[in-house]
Amino acid sequence: MKNDNYISLDENDDGIDRAGFLKCMAWAGTGLFCMMSGGILKSYGMSQIIDKATGRIKNGIDLPKADFCFAQISDSHIGFNKPANPNVLGTLQAAITKINTMPVAPSLVLHTGDLSHLAQPDEFDTLDQALKSVKTDRIFYVPGEHDVLNNSTKKYLERYGKGTKGNGWYSFDFNGVHFIGLVNVVDTAEGGLGVLGNEQLEWLQKDLRDLSASTPIVVFAHIPLWAVYPQWGWGTSDSEQALSYLKRFGSVSVLNGHIHQTLQKIEGNITFHTAASTAFPQPKPGTAAAAGPMKVPPEQLRNLLGITSVNYLEHSHTLAVTDTPLNTIEEK
Repeated sequence: MKNDNYISLDENDDGIDRAGFLKCMAWAGTGLFCMMSGGILKSYGMSQIIDKATGRIKNGIDLPKADFCFAQISDSHIGFNKPANPNVLGTLQAAITKINTMPVAPSLVLHTGDLSHLAQPDEFDTLDQALKSVKTDRIFYVPGEHDVLNNSTKKYLERYGKGTKGNGWYSFDFNGVHFIGLVNVVDTAEGGLGVLGNEQLEWLQKDLRDLSASTPIVVFAHIPLWAVYPQWGWGTSDSEQALSYLKRFGSVSVLNGHIHQTLQKIEGNITFHTAASTAFPQPKPGTAAAAGPMKVPPEQLRNLLGITSVNYLEHSHTLAVTDTPLNTIEEK
């Protein structure tokens, strides 16, 4: 069953404009590795510089220092132990290994929710311990619905929401880019659709008000801010209002998790991208009776899990991303 609202990244051109990178980016896995340093862009074929067996830079390759890059991980579901993946900690650690062997260490990592499976303290403890090994300056979080089960929003905020507003939304600036973490998993609408709510929408409008239209914007949340498949709750009921505040900006990238697969949509100046899970896959929209953990043959699992690397294009509204499957990581 085909859904015209989405396109798979596997079927889409990468959209790279080599003259228009804003900062830098690592294309992990297959494809290109591109860096901006001192105003000069250099690009490399991944087969030229990356050892396929280990994911590390080959001996003898001298790369310039990059200005800025970051990675996204999502849907770790620590505590999940069903047949779809009885070792979610192991696959999270594989994702961390991939981040730590990227040709350029990411300045930031964004985790787009469902850190835990049942919002239990020991699950959060396990996640925190695992993420200590990530080679990055800072990790930023937004909650998934599994992190706020049974009215446990307060517990999430005590760990990950210090200094945030409301149920955990916030913004920050980094190297000229304005990042906005939104929360759309509290008081979800009928049918499971995400909800931002009036208080958060008013805050968002004020947050954006004084920014120049040329400011690159990155929005990250758990549930997609576009209608991927509303029948399964894969969308946000009041996202249209939030997106209306972003239309005046020349470059807007919206990153989400929740659906455990990589899909992309470009709408005007806004690029939407959903990330693969590090825990288990879900079926493609409309291809099953319902959403939920999807069991696949063990040898195929890591093909469907992964991380996202992100690069910005200054003169193009296309978000250049690569979703790196975990099967590119050498088994320990």
